[in-house]
Amino acid sequence: MLTSITIIRYRKPLIPFALLAMAVHRLPLMLSKGCTFWKLLGSGRNGTFDLKPDWQQWGLLAVWESREDFDHFYKKSFITSWWKLFAYEGWTMLCEPLQSHGKWDGKQPFGTNNITDYNGPVAVLTRATIRTRRLKNFWSNVDEVANMMTSAKGYINSIGVGEAPIYRQATFSIWESVDDVKNFAYRSREHAEVIKKTRSEDWYSEELFARFKPIAAFGTLNGTDPLKGMFNFVEQ
Repeated sequence: MLTSITIIRYRKPLIPFALLAMAVHRLPLMLSKGCTFWKLLGSGRNGTFDLKPDWQQWGLLAVWESREDFDHFYKKSFITSWWKLFAYEGWTMLCEPLQSHGKWDGKQPFGTNNITDYNGPVAVLTRATIRTRRLKNFWSNVDEVANMMTSAKGYINSIGVGEAPIYRQATFSIWESVDDVKNFAYRSREHAEVIKKTRSEDWYSEELFARFKPIAAFGTLNGTDPLKGMFNFVEQ
């Protein structure tokens, strides 16, 4: 099983084509060989949950049965031809699932792996559907958590994405090691308090937390590869 996340940027005059892609790309993804799960995503302006959309930046997260299936999609699909025609920049990371807890639209898209002996570079997906009555509680804590994450030891980069504004949000972050993720998530007192609130106040109707082993990355985002020169697995 392979997970891909691709972030695409459009120039401002071509934003209508980015919006159109959210509808047009659904059928090609449904018909893509070996694609077992996919989500077309909008993006926030900051690298985490964000109320301010970045109309130039959009994403695709997909799960593939094999690397061959992804390669076929990336080289020959209608979607990548669209990106080449209308977008000016794109960055893709390929990952293997290590652990996944929770569900996304009632599914477990990344399987049920529970690999605990890995401690290399790690990508983390945090995704939730926020209950309407808890939106104020959720958003009042976002900035504090985002500031803690970006200043945490081992943090490399993050991308805020979402299926719908305000209430269906996700963050894809990249860290130097699993230990760094654990230290931020569970050993930071402030972050631990926020986690407690999510449980005691029942913020989410559905949530998913997954860790991945990055195996390749290529392309650019805002003019650079976020992982350029950092790890020997990165493909240029």
